[in-house]
Amino acid sequence: MNLEMQRFKAEFFKALAHPLRIRILELLADGDKNVNEIQNLVGSEGSAVSQQLTVLRAKNIVTGTKDGNRVVYSLRDPMIIELLSVARQIFNNHLVDTITMLDKFNDTDNEE
Repeated sequence: MNLEMQRFKAEFFKALAHPLRIRILELLADGDKNVNEIQNLVGSEGSAVSQQLTVLRAKNIVTGTKDGNRVVYSLRDPMIIELLSVARQIFNNHLVDTITMLDKFNDTDNEE
Protein backbone atom coordinates (compact mmCIF):
# COMPACT_ATOMS: atom_id res chain seq x y z
CA MET A 1 0.00 0.00 0.00
CA ASN A 2 2.80 2.42 0.87
CA LEU A 3 4.52 1.88 -2.49
CA GLU A 4 1.20 2.32 -4.27
CA MET A 5 0.66 5.67 -2.51
CA GLN A 6 4.19 6.80 -3.37
CA ARG A 7 3.60 5.95 -7.03
CA PHE A 8 0.30 7.83 -7.01
CA LYS A 9 1.98 10.90 -5.52
CA ALA A 10 4.84 10.73 -8.01
CA GLU A 11 2.44 10.50 -10.96
CA PHE A 12 0.24 13.22 -9.52
CA PHE A 13 3.11 15.65 -9.07
CA LYS A 14 4.46 14.73 -12.52
CA ALA A 15 1.11 15.81 -13.94
CA LEU A 16 1.49 19.17 -12.20
CA ALA A 17 5.06 19.67 -13.44
CA HIS A 18 4.34 22.25 -16.13
CA PRO A 19 3.85 26.01 -15.65
CA LEU A 20 0.86 26.17 -18.03
CA ARG A 21 -0.87 23.31 -16.21
CA ILE A 22 -0.40 25.13 -12.91
CA ARG A 23 -1.81 28.33 -14.45
CA ILE A 24 -4.83 26.42 -15.77
CA LEU A 25 -5.45 24.96 -12.31
CA GLU A 26 -5.19 28.41 -10.74
CA LEU A 27 -7.80 29.70 -13.20
CA LEU A 28 -10.10 26.75 -12.56
CA ALA A 29 -9.77 27.38 -8.82
CA ASP A 30 -11.73 30.58 -9.52
CA GLY A 31 -14.48 28.64 -11.29
CA ASP A 32 -15.30 26.42 -14.25
CA LYS A 33 -14.12 27.59 -17.67
CA ASN A 34 -14.18 26.44 -21.27
CA VAL A 35 -11.09 26.19 -23.48
CA ASN A 36 -11.64 29.61 -25.11
CA GLU A 37 -11.89 31.31 -21.72
CA ILE A 38 -8.72 29.58 -20.53
CA GLN A 39 -6.89 30.50 -23.75
CA ASN A 40 -7.84 34.15 -23.42
CA LEU A 41 -6.82 34.30 -19.77
CA VAL A 42 -3.42 32.64 -20.24
CA GLY A 43 -2.72 34.27 -23.61
CA SER A 44 -1.63 30.97 -25.10
CA GLU A 45 -2.49 29.11 -28.28
CA GLY A 46 -5.43 26.75 -28.23
CA SER A 47 -3.33 23.72 -29.07
CA ALA A 48 -1.05 24.33 -26.07
CA VAL A 49 -3.99 24.74 -23.71
CA SER A 50 -5.80 21.71 -25.12
CA GLN A 51 -2.65 19.61 -24.83
CA GLN A 52 -2.20 20.51 -21.16
CA LEU A 53 -5.90 19.96 -20.41
CA THR A 54 -5.57 16.49 -21.95
CA VAL A 55 -2.77 15.66 -19.50
CA LEU A 56 -4.78 17.01 -16.56
CA ARG A 57 -7.85 15.03 -17.62
CA ALA A 58 -5.85 11.83 -18.12
CA LYS A 59 -4.59 12.11 -14.53
CA ASN A 60 -8.11 12.85 -13.22
CA ILE A 61 -7.11 16.29 -11.96
CA VAL A 62 -9.74 18.12 -14.02
CA THR A 63 -13.02 17.01 -15.53
CA GLY A 64 -14.63 18.16 -18.74
CA THR A 65 -18.37 18.40 -19.24
CA LYS A 66 -20.01 18.95 -22.62
CA ASP A 67 -22.07 22.13 -22.83
CA GLY A 68 -23.43 22.32 -26.37
CA ASN A 69 -20.42 22.40 -28.65
CA ARG A 70 -18.02 23.41 -25.86
CA VAL A 71 -16.36 21.52 -23.05
CA VAL A 72 -16.40 23.20 -19.66
CA TYR A 73 -13.51 22.23 -17.37
CA SER A 74 -13.50 22.11 -13.60
CA LEU A 75 -11.26 20.87 -10.82
CA ARG A 76 -12.07 17.29 -9.92
CA ASP A 77 -11.10 17.81 -6.29
CA PRO A 78 -11.31 21.19 -4.50
CA MET A 79 -8.27 20.16 -2.42
CA ILE A 80 -6.20 21.24 -5.46
CA ILE A 81 -6.90 24.83 -4.38
CA GLU A 82 -5.30 24.13 -1.00
CA LEU A 83 -2.36 22.38 -2.64
CA LEU A 84 -1.70 25.42 -4.85
CA SER A 85 -1.94 27.67 -1.80
CA VAL A 86 0.57 25.54 0.11
CA ALA A 87 2.92 25.59 -2.90
CA ARG A 88 2.71 29.39 -2.91
CA GLN A 89 3.51 29.50 0.81
CA ILE A 90 6.54 27.23 0.26
CA PHE A 91 7.69 29.52 -2.56
CA ASN A 92 7.30 32.56 -0.30
CA ASN A 93 9.30 30.83 2.45
CA HIS A 94 12.10 30.11 -0.03
CA LEU A 95 11.97 33.71 -1.20
CA VAL A 96 12.22 35.01 2.37
CA ASP A 97 15.19 32.70 3.01
CA THR A 98 16.90 33.92 -0.16
CA ILE A 99 16.31 37.58 0.72
CA THR A 100 17.67 36.99 4.22
CA MET A 101 20.77 35.32 2.78
CA LEU A 102 21.30 38.20 0.33
CA ASP A 103 20.92 40.74 3.14
CA LYS A 104 23.63 38.89 5.11
CA PHE A 105 25.93 38.98 2.07
CA ASN A 106 25.27 42.69 1.63
CA ASP A 107 25.98 43.32 5.31
CA THR A 108 29.27 41.41 5.02
CA ASP A 109 30.23 43.35 1.87
CA ASN A 110 29.51 46.66 3.61
CA GLU A 111 31.74 45.72 6.57
CA GLU A 112 34.78 45.15 4.36
